Amino acid sequence: MALVDAGIPATFASTGSAASNLANLDALTIVSGKTMIIADTQATGPSAARFYVGLLLPGEAADQSYLLTLFDIRPRSASMADHIAGLAQEAVSQHLTDRQRREIEAQKRTIADYAALEEQRRTLFDRASSTARIGIWQCNLSDNSLIWTNGVYDLFEIPRNSAVTRELTLTLYTEKSRREMEAARSKAVADCTDFSVDCEIITTTGKRRWMRITGAVESRDGVAHRIFGMKQDITEEKLTADRIRYLAEFDVMTGLANRSLFQARLMRLDEGRESIGTMLLIDLDGFKQVNDTYGHALGDECLKEAAQRLVASCGGAELVARIGGDEFAVLLGADVSAAESEALAAHIVSMIGRPFVRGDHRLTLGASVGVAQYRGGSSESLFQQADIALYAAKAAGRSTSRTFAADAAGSHEDSGHPQRKTGRL
Repeated sequence: MALVDAGIPATFASTGSAASNLANLDALTIVSGKTMIIADTQATGPSAARFYVGLLLPGEAADQSYLLTLFDIRPRSASMADHIAGLAQEAVSQHLTDRQRREIEAQKRTIADYAALEEQRRTLFDRASSTARIGIWQCNLSDNSLIWTNGVYDLFEIPRNSAVTRELTLTLYTEKSRREMEAARSKAVADCTDFSVDCEIITTTGKRRWMRITGAVESRDGVAHRIFGMKQDITEEKLTADRIRYLAEFDVMTGLANRSLFQARLMRLDEGRESIGTMLLIDLDGFKQVNDTYGHALGDECLKEAAQRLVASCGGAELVARIGGDEFAVLLGADVSAAESEALAAHIVSMIGRPFVRGDHRLTLGASVGVAQYRGGSSESLFQQADIALYAAKAAGRSTSRTFAADAAGSHEDSGHPQRKTGRL
C-alpha cells in the first residue's frame, strides 16, 4: 500500500490487500487525520471497497471530530475521486466556517450578556448612589484629569458627562472650604494616606450645599499617582446638626443665646480660654403684671421686642443671652472700660423703658441692670457680684442700673433683698 499526497486529499492505492476492508480504512483515516481517497480496482472479498472516501469533520469542541465515509464496491475513475475530494474539502471548509460563525455568535451573546449585566449593575449603583446622594471620583495626578460618576455631576449641578477640570470645580468651593480641602488633599498626597473633609460648595445654579469628601491615595514606590474616593451630599445632615446645636445653645423665642451657652462661656473664662471684662444682668420690671393681665401671647411679644432692643444696644458685646423667664445677661470684652460699661447699662434702661406698642395695647416696662467688672477670680464670683448690683438697682426703685463695688458688697448682702448665690444651673 502506497500513500500518494497531492496536497488536498491523501490518496491510498492498494492491490487487493486488507487495506480495502472498511474498518481498516476508517481506522487509517482517523489515524492520518486527513481526507483519505482510495480507488482500488483489485480489492476482493465480501467487505472489500473498490472506492472509498474518508473525511474527518471537526466537531463543536476543539478535541471532537466526526468521520464521514463514502464507499462503493464498484471502482470509480480518478477524475471522480478528485471531484469527490474537492467536494469533501469544501464540506470541511464550510463546516469550519459554520463552526467559527457559531462560536463568534456565542461570544457575541456572552459579551452582550456581560454588557447587559454591567449596565444593570451600573444602573443599580447609580440609583443607590442617587438615593444616598453619593458619587465616585478619581483624579490622575500626572495631569489632574478627572473621572466622575453621575452622582458627582448632580452634586455640583453640572450636566452629566460634561468635560470638567479641577480648576473649574475649585471655583465652586467657598473660600474657607477650598483652603481646608486643599490642605487635607496636599497632606494626603505627600504622605500617601487617606483623607476626609467636609466642604461647603456653591453649585452652578447658585445653591449652597455641604458635601463630605473622602479620598484614598494610590501610590507606586512611595510616589502618589492617583486619588480616588467618594463625595456625598451631607446638606441635610449639616442642617440637622446645626439645628440641634442651635436648639441646644439658643433661645427659640428670642433668638438670643440661652443659659446653656452663657454657662459654657463662663466655663471657658474659668479655663482661661475666654476674655471677659464686664458682666451685665438685666431683669425686666413689670413683666409679670403684663403677663398676668394680658396673657402669655402678649408677654412673649414683649420678650421678643426686649431682646431686639438689647441686641441693638449691645452691638459690640461678646454675648447677649436670655438666662431666665424675664432675665437677660450681657458679656462685654476686656477692652470695654468701666465707664463704657456703665454708659451701656444706662442706655439699656432707656431703650427698655420706651413704650411697647402691640395692637391697641401701649405697654411700659422697665429694666433693672447690675454691672460687675471682672478683676480675676471665678466666673461664679463675677455672677454673684453682678447679681448683687442688680438687686441694688431694684432696691433703688427699679428702672435703673448699679455697678458692683467691693467695699459696698456687705451692705447689699444685708439689705434684705434675695440674692442668687450662683449662676450655675
